[in-house]
Amino acid sequence: MTVDGAAREFEERFDLKRRLRPFEHLRYRASDVGTRAVHLDDFAAIPFLDGVSGVEHYQHRARLRARGGDVYVASTPTSAGYERYCREVLGLGAVDLLTVDPADDRLAIARACMENRALLDRLGALARRAGLVVEPFLGSEAIWDLAAAVAAESGARVRVLAPPPPVTWIANDKANFEDLVIAVLGPGFLPESRRSASAEALARALLELSEAGPSVALKRLRCASAMGNEVFESAAIRRRGFSGVLDVVRGFLERTGWKGDEDVLAVCWEPATSSPSTQWWLPPPGGGEPTLGGVYEQILAGEEGVFVGSRPSGLAEEVEKRIVSQSGRVAAALQRLGYVGRCSFDHLVLPDGRVVFTECNGRWGGTSTPMNLVDRLYPGGRPPYQAQAFVHPELVGTTFRQLLARFGDAVVDRGSKAGRFLLYNVGPLKGFGKFDVVALGSSRSHVEELMTVELPRRLGLGA
Repeated sequence: MTVDGAAREFEERFDLKRRLRPFEHLRYRASDVGTRAVHLDDFAAIPFLDGVSGVEHYQHRARLRARGGDVYVASTPTSAGYERYCREVLGLGAVDLLTVDPADDRLAIARACMENRALLDRLGALARRAGLVVEPFLGSEAIWDLAAAVAAESGARVRVLAPPPPVTWIANDKANFEDLVIAVLGPGFLPESRRSASAEALARALLELSEAGPSVALKRLRCASAMGNEVFESAAIRRRGFSGVLDVVRGFLERTGWKGDEDVLAVCWEPATSSPSTQWWLPPPGGGEPTLGGVYEQILAGEEGVFVGSRPSGLAEEVEKRIVSQSGRVAAALQRLGYVGRCSFDHLVLPDGRVVFTECNGRWGGTSTPMNLVDRLYPGGRPPYQAQAFVHPELVGTTFRQLLARFGDAVVDRGSKAGRFLLYNVGPLKGFGKFDVVALGSSRSHVEELMTVELPRRLGLGA
């Protein structure tokens, strides 16, 4: 099917013309480029992230997108010295932090903004000057409610640089995304799967799929970074028989807080030679076609493939071209449905050479955030680099200033272009010994040496 045909099919299936009408006055337009923005990384709509250590500090990743004159919102204070590092060392411009108290939900900062009269007044005042763009991590319902509240309070132009919720959940819901891929590209571009809201049907699906490959998995539909996945050996599933597999399914549903009101995916967990992602920017109407940000190799941990980092791809050119061609058509379909902003797709390169999709990340994330930072600091072209989370128990209690001292002149300084490391997402450092780092080198092998040898040495953690 053509991209336009697939988009029309989805518009009708999801009744998008009617459902998008209430959001029309807030939708980002090409003429809004350059408008002052408020950035906020509200994670409340993504299940299970509250189990990630220090995740409430991840809200400060929004600082890396902000430009001079922008503001960003978080429910936690910034690490001492970090704002100076962003302004003076990295040269990211003067940005104000607005803090809110989310009370019972530490991740729901959009809702907290709406309940904070002083903050709403501040955003309204900013909007009255020359308009305001709300640029979130994810275009959730709460984000659009906040934008509507600021527009109503100020009477000014307020836009959201993200897709409206009906389109956000076409991209981020794994079942909806599977349907979109099939509509655009046809069969054969996804791992074999089944979906159901019945535990019995899911148990039968796992048994059927266990005949097709060495592993199978269950997936919740709206999770990030494999947090809602569980992988099982196919042989072990077959040995259990139906009643035993039904117990496995029920245990998974209970652990993941399933309410019985949404489908769950049972999938064939394909062995892969690589797990690349494609990073895209989808402009608003009149802003041009989707733009490829790059092809990246994901660094995954554990059997479930939890994301821990990324680096620019070293895949064969022919494989990259195929990935880009396939994902570009799906990106174009999402854009026609009303998707605006950052979007990425996860893929698998299979041993037989086929490339399949696994999911869409319709939001800012762990690859696009450092990619955007590197592009800001190196507008002439990206050097070889790798971005990765780093955690070590000996770092618990370390402050950001102490971390900077350990790196010394190895920290990238925009003024001198010296240094090899960029530090960010440092909020979890003191409590959990955890931060994110980008190593920049002269080659892929140099970057690997920086990450595996130089980084531990600088941190005083041994070889």
